Amino acid sequence: MATEIKVPVLPESVSDATIAGWHKKVGDAVKRDENLVDLETDKVVLEVPSPADGVLKEIKFDTGATVNSQQVIAIIEEGAVAEAAPAVAQPAAGAQEVQPKAEAAKEQAAAPSSTTPQSAAGNTSQLPPGAAFTAKKEGIDPAQVEGTGRRGAVTKEDLINYASGKTAGVGGGARPEERVPMTRIRKTIAKRLMESKESIAMLTSFNEVNLSKVMAMRTELQDDFVKANGIKLGFMSFFAKAAANALQKYPVINASVDGDDIIYHGYADISIAVSTDKGLVTPVLRNVERMDFAEIEKSIAGYAKAARDGGLKLEDLQGGTFTITNGGTFGSLFSTPIVNPPQSAILGMHAIKDRAIVEDGQVVAAPMMYIALSYDHRIIDGKDAVLFLVDIKNQLENPHRMLLGM
Repeated sequence: MATEIKVPVLPESVSDATIAGWHKKVGDAVKRDENLVDLETDKVVLEVPSPADGVLKEIKFDTGATVNSQQVIAIIEEGAVAEAAPAVAQPAAGAQEVQPKAEAAKEQAAAPSSTTPQSAAGNTSQLPPGAAFTAKKEGIDPAQVEGTGRRGAVTKEDLINYASGKTAGVGGGARPEERVPMTRIRKTIAKRLMESKESIAMLTSFNEVNLSKVMAMRTELQDDFVKANGIKLGFMSFFAKAAANALQKYPVINASVDGDDIIYHGYADISIAVSTDKGLVTPVLRNVERMDFAEIEKSIAGYAKAARDGGLKLEDLQGGTFTITNGGTFGSLFSTPIVNPPQSAILGMHAIKDRAIVEDGQVVAAPMMYIALSYDHRIIDGKDAVLFLVDIKNQLENPHRMLLGM
């Protein structure tokens, strides 16, 4: 029985998708729930699994084609068995010895090389979809590439750079260049950043936070927190909780503009910026004002893993009333984050550095962080923005009060 493979139902905000790569070719056997093809949308890469065991009978669109929601992209013949490769006749005893040298040389030249892309690509099962596709396309063994991602993970850019260097060489004064089309996600990021710049009257205010008490609390409670919750207590949960509390006090920071109206949100759905090899994504923590520290840490860890593995769902990225981004992860000391429309504000965290400060009349070294709030000046006045940042600062410098909701 023939079964149609269709593009999954896409949300209203996603009009179409691009076929990033097929994992099977026509005639291949497929198993139920085995990934057939990766579809790249403006926000995430979707995997389309096989609904049944069978054989891939037809592929209607090649890699790079644009497809729409519920469009048929392939046909599977359920219950069919892939045709076995024709058996190769074994030569009779002694035939090898009398084979002409010219014929043997001809067969050797025609034999597949051990360095063809199929064999050189190696194991790509642990790579994100975009990186796996690049490895197969370029015939690169990921084990030979030095990864620059988190925990040394090999990214798509690592593979592209490796392929470019392998082709052009690095000696003799080579000046390699490569033109690579933007991915859909990268094009969407570029488009939204320009929309933000052109449509929002954006301004940024700054402050600094002494994190000595937060660090002391983490040190004191870390072991007990891990035993109780199975996850480490990080900095992001402190910032997310502080932001959620401050958003309740200053609701205009949590608002959005819709035409000539201002929409005030009575909940804190905070987008947490996560870097992937395809670009920045912002999965949403829902109702952070109701979450405890353990719930926040587990949610962030789950989203981060899904983002690295290409497992984020479209609904994970929908909505969000406020965003937190942490450039300090990469060593950024100071920056002006860009607001993510239709949100009206974004909080930027930065690197923690020991700096000299005056405390009780004495100069001491303290772990300090610069924080930044970029906001839409059309609806948020400077006073509200500054008071919001001061509230964040006060909570983080007195975390015991924050835990009590004060």
